[in-house]
Amino acid sequence: MKILISCLFYVLLVMSVSCTSSNTSLIDYQQLSDEERGQIAREMAQNTIIVDGHVDLPYRMHHQGYKPEGDILNVSESTKTGDFDYPRSKAGGLDAPFMSIYISTKYQGSGEAKLLADSLILMTKKIAENWPEKFAMAYSPADIRSNFEAGKISLPLGMENGAPLEGKLQNLDYFYDQGIRYITLTHGKDNLIGDSSYDTTYTHGGLSAFGVEVVKKMNQLGIMVDISHVSDDTFYDVIDISKVPVIASHSSARHFTPGFERNMDDQMIFKLGQNGGIIMINFGGDFIDGAFGENNRKVREHIATWLKENNYDKGDSEAMAYIEKYNNENDPYPSVSHVADHIDHVREIVGIDHIGFGSDFDGVGDTLPTGLKDVSMYPNLIAELLKRGYTKEDIEKICYKNIFLVWDEVINYSKKH
Repeated sequence: MKILISCLFYVLLVMSVSCTSSNTSLIDYQQLSDEERGQIAREMAQNTIIVDGHVDLPYRMHHQGYKPEGDILNVSESTKTGDFDYPRSKAGGLDAPFMSIYISTKYQGSGEAKLLADSLILMTKKIAENWPEKFAMAYSPADIRSNFEAGKISLPLGMENGAPLEGKLQNLDYFYDQGIRYITLTHGKDNLIGDSSYDTTYTHGGLSAFGVEVVKKMNQLGIMVDISHVSDDTFYDVIDISKVPVIASHSSARHFTPGFERNMDDQMIFKLGQNGGIIMINFGGDFIDGAFGENNRKVREHIATWLKENNYDKGDSEAMAYIEKYNNENDPYPSVSHVADHIDHVREIVGIDHIGFGSDFDGVGDTLPTGLKDVSMYPNLIAELLKRGYTKEDIEKICYKNIFLVWDEVINYSKKH
C-alpha cells in the first residue's frame, strides 16, 4: 500500500509541472521534500524557456586569445574553464543567454572600441555558424521561441558599455543591424553617454546631451536601454526620457550591499517598476552578499599565511587537502538562498512582473554562490524559489515572460516610430 501511495504521489508531482496555470497546480511545493522540489525544478528548467540577461562568453573567448578569423572556443562540447558551454546549458535548461559584447573602459576614446565590439559579435555569430544544430542567433522573443522549439540555444546580443558608439548616433543603426538588442550605457567609468556607478567624477551629472539623444534613438530603433552600471543620476535621467520600459540586465538589490552603488536601491527598483522595466538579478558574490568580499579576503589571507609558514605550494597534496578542509569549514561564498533573497526583496517592492535572471556568468570570476557555480545549476535556484512559495507561473515570469514583455514592447514602439 505504501508503494502504491508513493507512486501516485510521484505522478501528481510530474502532473504539477505541466499544469498550464499555477492556480491549478495540484501540489503545494512548500510541503514537499528537497528531493521532490529538486526533481520538479529540473523538469521546469527543461520545459520552460530560460533567458539570462548577461553571460560574458564573448569576452572570455577574446581574453583567451580567440579571434573571429581563426578557430574559436568549442563551446559545443564541455570546456575545462569558464561557466558556460552547451552541455552545461542543456543540463541547466538555459535557452537564451544574452551574449555580452563587453568593452572594457580602457578602450574608451582609443578608437578601438568599435573594432573590438565587431570582433566579439563576429565570434558569437561564428558559434552559431560552426554548430548550427546546437546554437542559433536570436534577435527577438519570436526567434527565441522558434529556436527553443527546435532544441537550439539562442544567442541574443547585448552590448556592455556604449563606448563603441564613439560619439556617433549613426553607429546605433550600425550595431542594430549587427544584431545588438540592448546596450548597457556605461561601464566602469563615465563615457560620452553618461556617468557610471563605479566612477566618482560625475562628468555629466547623469546623461550627457549626447546620451539623451542615444536613449531616444534606442527607443526608435528597438534597442533596449540597459541601466546596469550607470550612476543613480544617469538612471533617473533615463527613466525620465525613455518612452518604453528599460532593463537592468545584471544588477541586484543595494539593500543587501550597503554602499555598493553598482546595485539598485529600493527607490530605483520602485521607479523601474513604474517604468514597466525589469531587474535581472546578478549572481556574483559581491552583488548579493555585502559580507562576501571581507569574508573571502580573510579566508584567502589565512591560506596564504599557512602556505608560507609551512613552506607549501598550492599544488602540493598536503596543501590541497588542508585548503579543501579549511574552505569547507570557513566557506566565504554566498548560497543560492542569497540570490533568492534579492528576488524576494524586489517582489516585495514592485511585484513578480519585474524580475529576471542576469547571472553575469563568465564575468564575475570566482565569486559565484555555492549551488550556482555555472549554467548547469539554474534548477537549484528554481527549487529554492519553489521552497519559498513561488508558483509555476511566477517561475515562468522570472525565467522569460517578464523580459519578453519588455522586449516586445520596445519592438512594438519602434515599429510605430
